[in-house]
Amino acid sequence: MVASVICGLMGRLAVRKTPVLRIESLAGAVSNRMFSEKATYTMSYETLDITSPHKHILHVQLNRPEKLNAMNKVFWREILDCFREISDDTDIRAVILTGAGRMFSAGLDIQDMNDLLTSQVTKKSDVARRAKYLQSLIGLYQESFNAVEKCQKPVISAIHGGCIGSGVDLIAACDIRYCTQDAWFQVKEVDLGFAPDLGTLQKVPKGVGNNSMVREMIYTARKVEAGEAKGMGLVSRVFPNKEAMMSEVERLAESIASKSPVAVQGCKFALNYSRDHTVSEGLKFMQCWNMTMLQSEDVIKGSEAVAKREEKPPHFSKL
Repeated sequence: MVASVICGLMGRLAVRKTPVLRIESLAGAVSNRMFSEKATYTMSYETLDITSPHKHILHVQLNRPEKLNAMNKVFWREILDCFREISDDTDIRAVILTGAGRMFSAGLDIQDMNDLLTSQVTKKSDVARRAKYLQSLIGLYQESFNAVEKCQKPVISAIHGGCIGSGVDLIAACDIRYCTQDAWFQVKEVDLGFAPDLGTLQKVPKGVGNNSMVREMIYTARKVEAGEAKGMGLVSRVFPNKEAMMSEVERLAESIASKSPVAVQGCKFALNYSRDHTVSEGLKFMQCWNMTMLQSEDVIKGSEAVAKREEKPPHFSKL
């Protein structure tokens, strides 16, 4: 009913296309190609490797394999910049996040980060000044992972081997989590003498159905194997090896990328909003959201494709 009314209205409206000036996109080097085969290219990041396996899909790989993808000072800046740019890139519709080498991530690079806690600021005897410095530092690192969660495009994490400490914080910011049978997860912070502060305590309990298991995992810092992680809801699927996982992850990303970006990005925004608000507030939000988005040309294209039972999805414009 709504779609048919909109079709009639839109048919009588002239759509004005406003020229947009934008920085060259992450996928700009390959955005005009049809991806009949895997296309790759390298961005100027020290700790990340960026490739595009298929049209509208970006693969972000943690790329410090010799350090087990431990997160150093450079990483925090780069992951923030990378996902902020991805969020604004109209060519990209889905993101795959993986780790290079033997494991997904060993978490915080303690050796590299140690000087932050031994700097002249933290050596000062005044507790207020030390606290103020650490508050700002923690806030900066939180924003790095918030950029993954706030990214307008769905982010699929594909985890193999260990996912430790801040690695868990990172995957908690992702939309979908897959892993291999050899994957294991460990919230390591209590063994280091502090509570996790980058998202695990806030996001994992809301995304996992077993609150008791989450607390056990966090309080004890014990390893949680892949099967147990799936049982508690930390990951949604487990695969026998990385090759099988990546094949399915790419298929999933392609499926998401084929859908209307208006619909998919709207769903992500609404899901994140509803997680942190009441049902009533979430419904009111959707009234405001869809009073605009139901007027999109994507609604007409999608409705017509369903009515005609077309096998292939229609072509949706960039968003």
